[in-house]
This record gives sequence, C-alpha cells and structure tokens, in this order.
Amino acid sequence: MEKEIYDDYLNILKEELLPAMGCTEPIAVAYAAALAKDALGCMPEVVEICVSGNILKNVKSVVVPSTGGLRGVASAAAAGIAAGDPAKKLEVLAGIATADHKKIKAFSESAKFIVRHSDSGCIFDIGVRVFKGEDEAFARIAGHHTNVVEVSKNGKKFISKDVLDNADEGLTDRSVLSVKGIIEFADTCAIDDIEELISRQLEYNGAIAEEGLKNDYGARIGKILLESFGKDDTHNLARATAAAGSDARMNGCPLPVVIVSGSGNQGMTASLPVKVYAEKLGSSREKLLRAVALSDLITVHLKTGIGRLSAYCGAVSAGAGAGAGIAYLHGGGFEEIAHTVVNALAVTSGLICDGAKSSCAAKIASAVDAGILGFEMYKRGSQFYGGDGIILRGVENTIDNVSDLARVGMKGTDEEIIKLMLKENK
Repeated sequence: MEKEIYDDYLNILKEELLPAMGCTEPIAVAYAAALAKDALGCMPEVVEICVSGNILKNVKSVVVPSTGGLRGVASAAAAGIAAGDPAKKLEVLAGIATADHKKIKAFSESAKFIVRHSDSGCIFDIGVRVFKGEDEAFARIAGHHTNVVEVSKNGKKFISKDVLDNADEGLTDRSVLSVKGIIEFADTCAIDDIEELISRQLEYNGAIAEEGLKNDYGARIGKILLESFGKDDTHNLARATAAAGSDARMNGCPLPVVIVSGSGNQGMTASLPVKVYAEKLGSSREKLLRAVALSDLITVHLKTGIGRLSAYCGAVSAGAGAGAGIAYLHGGGFEEIAHTVVNALAVTSGLICDGAKSSCAAKIASAVDAGILGFEMYKRGSQFYGGDGIILRGVENTIDNVSDLARVGMKGTDEEIIKLMLKENK
C-alpha cells in the first residue's frame, strides 16, 4: 500500500476511534452548552438551545449520563452548564459525582430553558445561547460532534469557522476507502500503529458490555438473549454482548465507549462481536486487532455516503463491518469479505433510525445477526446476487446503492420520523 494512502487509513482510524461517555448527540449538546457557559463566565439565567431535527430525534428519549436519569435536550444542556468540563469534549460529563446530580437538577429547574428546532438546513446543528443580565454568550457545533464553528460573548467571536455542507470537512478524505484497500491495510499495517487505538476500543466497549450483562439497564436485550438462547452459542453471545453495551449506554451508564462514525453504538457493534469470535477461535491478539481495524474501516466506508445522521440505522453498517471482521478471523480475503458485506446489506438495509433509546440494543442484535448470517451464507455456497432488490454486482456498487437509498431515498422518511417523534401526547 502506498504510504500516502496508508497514512490516510491510519488517520481515519485516529479521527474515528474517539472516547465518549453517553450517547454522542446529548453529549454534543452538553459540550456546546459547557462552551457557552465558559464564554459567559458565570451561571446563566436563560438558556436557548436551537438544534436540527436529527439532534432532537437522538436526544429526546435517551438518558443523559451522570444526571440521575434525566432525558432530553434541556437536561443535556443543563448538565453541561452545571457540571461539565468542555476541555474533555465528548467526555464532557465524565467524572461527575453523584452529589452533582442534585446540582444539575436544581439548575434545570431554576433557569429558563427554551428549545427550538433549527431551520439552518444543516443535518447536524447545535446552537446554545446563554444569558445573564445584559451579557450573552453563544456556542455552535455543526457538521459533526466536535466541530465547534463558533464561540462568542456579546458579539466578540473567540472561534469562528464557516459551516460547510460536507460534514467531514477538515477530516481525512473518506473517499480513499474501498473494501480492497481496507483488507490490504488490515493485512499489512504495522501492529504498533493500531494497537493502542484498537486496544482502547476493546477495553472500553468490553467494560460497558459487561456492565450491561450484569445489571438491568433499559429493556435488557443482551441479558434476555443470553437467558433465551444461551451463552455457549458464539453467534448468540456476539449479539448479546453488543446489545448489552447499548442497553447500558442508552440508559445512563457512566462508563465511556469508543465511537465509530460518531456513534458509540456503532463503535460497540463493530468491535465486540469480533472480540467474541476471536476468543472462540483462539485467534492471536494481533489477528484480533487487525480484524477489528478492518471492521471499523468497513463501517466508516459504509457510513461515508450515508452521512453522520439519517433515517438509516447506523447499526446496519456496523453489523456488516462486524461480519466482515469475523470473516477475516476465519481467514477470509476479498471474495469472502465482499460477499459477507453484500449479503448483510441485503438483509437489513432500510432499518430505520427513530432516535437513541433502549430499542437500539435490539436493532444492534439484528444487525450483528445479519453480518454473521452474511458470512455463514457465503461459507455454505449461498449468496445474494446483483439484481436482487437494491443489490448490484460488485460490493462497491452495492455500497453506492445503499448510500443513495439512505441519503436520498430516506430523506422524506427521516422528516416523517421526526414529526412522529415530536408529536405531543394526546
């Protein structure tokens, strides 16, 4: 692999595999709010939060960690202002003590919060404006979770950047990715280049999955899978482990995860099933690290044409990535991995994202199931062919079709989902 392309692939992993505590959309709201409060220099009396529909969708139902069970946009902003550390970015709420829960709740009740739907046209858009007396401060994050485009106080701008249509502007160009290139990178990368990144991903995501399997978080999807179908079946253990991490994360567990494509659920889905299979197969540590790196990059490749947020469930891409990683552990090369990805996408493409919440764990289980089924189909001489629905001949062509389905075809679906989710209870 050419050095320039190798460096791009490695940089993409470095940009994607970030630690975060809690669902990344409410955490991004908390981050923006903490930045605004810091710029104001004191506790505000009024907090105005203006967010895009996809942020509303992903913050509405999920528990904000370290808040004692609070949910929603205003709660996320209150946590960031009352106890957040903006220097920690997506770990802005990490390290908050139980005693701070009362402080967050008290501030959320004493200050005036106004939440508005942004009409900027930017899919990922968070603006937080805070007021105290005659002073006001503003922070805005747009495009992706840590892309701070403005911080200002009383009109004086400390940070000011253009908001661009490309959500990944400023990051390494993802168009360099291809299934063939990803396999070559996984085969040939210096293990020292990926060991720290992937090891942290496995450590963090494994710890929160274990927490989800031990305790009753949310709908307990991971625990129910093990109770229903057993832990001796590797396929079921892989599904349950990934689902349990989401059970815990969606329902307020304060442990961090390592994200992929801006999502902790995708970060867990891409890594934990591969780890389960590696342990079952007795794979070497090096083989595991290479397989997870491959799974992560396949996930990013699949998500690039879809976008960071959409009506298309991101777990589908990560489940296909996990299937590819499992195929790699079994010695699979391009043919095996490409067919695994295509088979998986044929099964679950179209699974909708209706926000972050407990049912994400069940969708993760389904996506992992599709990834594993995609590999098992190919092992047994079965596959889906070009012309079967949206599937085209050639894995890259199929990926392009799925991207168009999600980004263009499901745009109206996304708008309708947001309308349905934001309906007032009758």
